[in-house]
Amino acid sequence: MLSVMKCSDAIITLTNARGYSCDMSFNEGVQSNSGRVRTSRGGRGVAIGGGSVAVLIGLFLLSRLTGIDLTGLAGGAQPSVEEQSGSSLQHCQTGADANQYVECRMVTTADSLDVVWQTQLPEQAGMDYQPPSFQLFEQAVNTACGTASSQVGPFYCPSDASVNLDLGFFQQMESQLGAANAPLAQEYVVAHEWGHHIQHLRGIFAEHRSQETGEQSDAVRLELQADCYAGVWMHWASQTKDPESGEAFLKEPTSEELAQAWQTAEAIGDDRIQEQAQGTTNPESWTHGSAEQRQRWLETGVQNGSLEKCDTFAAPEV
Repeated sequence: MLSVMKCSDAIITLTNARGYSCDMSFNEGVQSNSGRVRTSRGGRGVAIGGGSVAVLIGLFLLSRLTGIDLTGLAGGAQPSVEEQSGSSLQHCQTGADANQYVECRMVTTADSLDVVWQTQLPEQAGMDYQPPSFQLFEQAVNTACGTASSQVGPFYCPSDASVNLDLGFFQQMESQLGAANAPLAQEYVVAHEWGHHIQHLRGIFAEHRSQETGEQSDAVRLELQADCYAGVWMHWASQTKDPESGEAFLKEPTSEELAQAWQTAEAIGDDRIQEQAQGTTNPESWTHGSAEQRQRWLETGVQNGSLEKCDTFAAPEV
């Protein structure tokens, strides 16, 4: 079952250990669509078939940071898992619920992302927005990209236009990577996956998908652009009103909240990951960008709210 985590409780009871913060980010009167997000629970003992241990570890890290499920590249069979319905999200009705429960925060974040991009994509790119599916899963999940365990972390599957997330990642993000486990930082993670969806809608994957590595590679530029798109959402979410309540979705982010988002973007930089894992860093092997690059492009999106400013492929250097 998904965790039940409430700020007003003197004692927080968890079915599973989850990252949690009681800071506010959404306006309390915003209305949430609990049917927007699906929940599921996969079977135990999911196998990721084939490949050496080094390859599997590399793909695990790549998938976790890229937001695209790459585990199928390991080769071998990838059996599907038997999925069961997950916990109900009926308690996710308002922005107040989103400020109390992490799973409700995901629901309201998805609502906000949909409304922001329904406006910004036609205005800035001249094309209609089509929402991705969004699934909170536990243990494992089946997608058109293959079967993924929760160890992969959040990912976007372009084959079925789905964003998939295990809430346990937020705790791992803090304990293993040194990121901030705070509301806006959590929302940034989701908005980054949505950024990959916007890239998919715009045909950017088809034009630039590359297996090259390196500080200025197409792979890095794809990731930095998704970071920037996440910032575009942050820019507009506090100015975009919920159609039902008439209130803006997000409160205006404080400097502290933005710093937590910057901290998270930096924590998942290639150089930070490599230094933590092996004590050195090798820019020629980067696929996602350095801590400085990720923070800078996220900030570019927040400051400008412009898709044009997020054109990492037009920049001589990123």
